[in-house]
Amino acid sequence: MIKAVTFDLWDTIVHDDSDEPKRKAQGLRGKKEERRHLVWEALNRQAPIDPADVTLAYNVADAAFNTVWHDQHITWCIADRLRVLLKGLGRTLPDDVFAQIVKLHEDMETEVCPDPIPGIAEALTALKERGYKLCIVSDAIVSPGRCLRQLLDHYDLKRYFDGFAFSDEVGYSKPHRTMFESAARQMGVEIPEMVHIGDRDHNDVKGPQALGMKAVLFTATRAVDKDRTSADAICERHIDLPDIIDRLAGARPAAAQ
Repeated sequence: MIKAVTFDLWDTIVHDDSDEPKRKAQGLRGKKEERRHLVWEALNRQAPIDPADVTLAYNVADAAFNTVWHDQHITWCIADRLRVLLKGLGRTLPDDVFAQIVKLHEDMETEVCPDPIPGIAEALTALKERGYKLCIVSDAIVSPGRCLRQLLDHYDLKRYFDGFAFSDEVGYSKPHRTMFESAARQMGVEIPEMVHIGDRDHNDVKGPQALGMKAVLFTATRAVDKDRTSADAICERHIDLPDIIDRLAGARPAAAQ
């Protein structure tokens, strides 16, 4: 019986990269370019370096991160990723400069915030009113859990959630069981009593289903997995989500029965 709903964050609650047009309108570089520029600028102040070399090293570090993320279900924090980059270049930075670069990376999406997906606040309100407990279960790719909480609070969404399982804090990423165990523990439920909603079939659908959960594929901003999903339901807009969860729960949440 379903007592709780867990949510992915990116492209489920917040529209990933919806901050890019805002950055452009403010005359700022895109996030990918800005991250590489920050590292080049810091290194170049210490000793001249070709920007192309920094870009290549950054790309290699990103590729290593993606391999560990997908194969070992671990998300390196941005400090670890930058250490890999610097090692590849055979360079170092003073501790204070390195710490500043790390913070600029982490805070980028709270300085210029991506937008929430329309209807999310109304859906969360309805789910809480119907008796479901709610928790975020999300990978922290660049912005850590500290900043993701700030982002949710910025849009007055943080208050809806009974728990937060961010990969940089848990130590693993979806679909590792530990992420969902953390959510279940925080909400005081069992893993099979949760349903997960997210936009990626592998991480957000097949992963939870393998643990005995039900899963909903959310397709409002990212629908590439729609035709190959094993999801128990597909949700195209947040207004439909409460009724979808009720159907999966058998008309109403177990907590309210």
